[in-house]
Amino acid sequence: MSNKIYTIGREFGSGGKEVGEKLAAELGIKLYDKELLQQAAKESGFCEEIFENHDEKPTSSFLYSLVMDTYSTGGYSAAPFLDMPLNHKVFLAQFDTIKKIAERESCVIVGRCADYALASNPQCLNVFIHADIEDRAKRISKKLNITEQKAKDMAQKQDKQRASYYNYYTCKKWGDSKSYDLCLNTSKLSTDDCVKMILEYRKLMDEHKK
Repeated sequence: MSNKIYTIGREFGSGGKEVGEKLAAELGIKLYDKELLQQAAKESGFCEEIFENHDEKPTSSFLYSLVMDTYSTGGYSAAPFLDMPLNHKVFLAQFDTIKKIAERESCVIVGRCADYALASNPQCLNVFIHADIEDRAKRISKKLNITEQKAKDMAQKQDKQRASYYNYYTCKKWGDSKSYDLCLNTSKLSTDDCVKMILEYRKLMDEHKK
């Protein structure tokens, strides 16, 4: 596996996607965010709207063992897939697309449990971007032209949703430093500085493997 993959987990309003965009531009590789949904829809046969409706949204019940059993039999087209609820099918289709993308090219993938999907990939560097709630509220308020209080409420709601989704489908905890290789705070670093840190970490990581 020679492709270098960067996954970006992020708190809402932390600038995580911006970090991902700048990192991809610096390296001359593609960034997958909403584009991942489009590709998963194309490969799975589901319409894109279904993926958008289930995008990083928590679900009510899921058997972790079922995911593993499904993949051990050769992919989400295996028999157990047919009997799954739609949200589970969507997750597995997205999971499969993430793995295919990583096999095909170096890239940056934002969110969607990509770090979990690529847990066995030694070339995957998993980053989590966070920031103080006040700074995130200011960023969201400016971008969406809403009050900072409304922005703060939105951030907390989105974080809860992302955490529920991530914790549910993985064996890790969203935002916990142990779940990632590198955690960066955009209240203390600019997004440009975060990119520099990620690139330096990759350099040191590669040297450590020699």
